Amino acid sequence: MKLLFSEAKPDYGNYIFPYAIWAFPEAGETPADLFNAGFLPSSRNLDRFYLCRHLRVRLADFELSSENRRILRKGEGISYELIPRAQFDYTPARREFFKRYADAKFGAEVMSFERLDALFSSPIISQVLVFTDDATRAEVGVATLFVESDRLAYYYYAFYDLAHANRSLGMFMMTTAAQLFAARGCQHLYLGSCYSENALYKTQFAGAEFFNGFRWSENLDELKFILRRGQQESREHLLESEEFRGQFYAGDMQAMVESGGLVASVGLKTPPPK
Repeated sequence: MKLLFSEAKPDYGNYIFPYAIWAFPEAGETPADLFNAGFLPSSRNLDRFYLCRHLRVRLADFELSSENRRILRKGEGISYELIPRAQFDYTPARREFFKRYADAKFGAEVMSFERLDALFSSPIISQVLVFTDDATRAEVGVATLFVESDRLAYYYYAFYDLAHANRSLGMFMMTTAAQLFAARGCQHLYLGSCYSENALYKTQFAGAEFFNGFRWSENLDELKFILRRGQQESREHLLESEEFRGQFYAGDMQAMVESGGLVASVGLKTPPPK
């Protein structure tokens, strides 16, 4: 992959000079390679990715917890079907349903009809998971996914009936996806970013881990530390924090370097003279 570093707002007084890190796939690389290196797609065409703190489930270690089973019991009577996007009928009724959900969940016009249309015609959605109420035969939810063979399933946008009697419908859909892809022998289920405590519901699965900037970590106390730290004013980078290094890496910076590190072919070339 090739990397570009896009400068963000600096804090010169504390020598904090942030960069957003973009990755571009090279020949022979697939999206799974970039996901595994800590990136998520920033383009619906899967041609640009961004480095971030995001979550995944190692599905080889996944097993249903008592909480997972409780959620699945609440969804009894709801069936599901995994459908290739090319075979999914993106009807006007479904389009309206998705728009109403997006307006209620994200805010009016955050996701326009044009954005929805582009989403459902882009490579970032390869399959959809459709949920149906068995009693009424009403469609109550759709989860969009990008699936790459047995290497990854990326649980992208989910749209569901917010007025459905089952108040845990969203969690039921995500838990169902984890169970489904674990049974299929998929390596990882990716669940998106985690920058607030509100996103910790995504860690309810055995095998959950997060990308901390230099490695995948299964230590959820470490994740919660970083989330709390993000709510406070800080004058240093995370890896400069003695508290962070001491609490989670025995204060050993070299051990941190050896435990992770972004693996990439970075093309740093001197531009030709003008």
